Amino acid sequence: MDKWFDLYRGIVMPAQCDIYGHMNVRYYAALFDEAGWHVPSFAGLSLAEIQSRGLGTVVATLTIDFLHEIRAGQLVLIKGAVTRVGTKSFNHEMRLYASDSMTHCATQKTVEVCFDTKARKGVALPDDVRTKLAVIAL
Repeated sequence: MDKWFDLYRGIVMPAQCDIYGHMNVRYYAALFDEAGWHVPSFAGLSLAEIQSRGLGTVVATLTIDFLHEIRAGQLVLIKGAVTRVGTKSFNHEMRLYASDSMTHCATQKTVEVCFDTKARKGVALPDDVRTKLAVIAL
């Protein structure tokens, strides 16, 4: 798992749990969203640098597979990896674990599109960005 990076660590709070006593799906989405912001940094791309170019990324597609429940008080870890780099987009996968046991609890697969923040449309990934992402891709 040398190209898998630790993106997020936290704890499941009681307020994040539903009537069944496990973390509600909206909080899985929130944790994955927070973790996803860190993916470019592992390719040496800072958020400030990307923004200074008038660029960003937007999620085009995501899926979450729920594999094992997580309950209040459990520590969680999200690991992520870039899985594909294209002309305008890249894919990444994030896996959420109960960190004490390393039980794999959920997986999110995401397609992110390079986005011109002024024109409000998808654009090609700059060559240097594409190259940096490709270096860390599985």
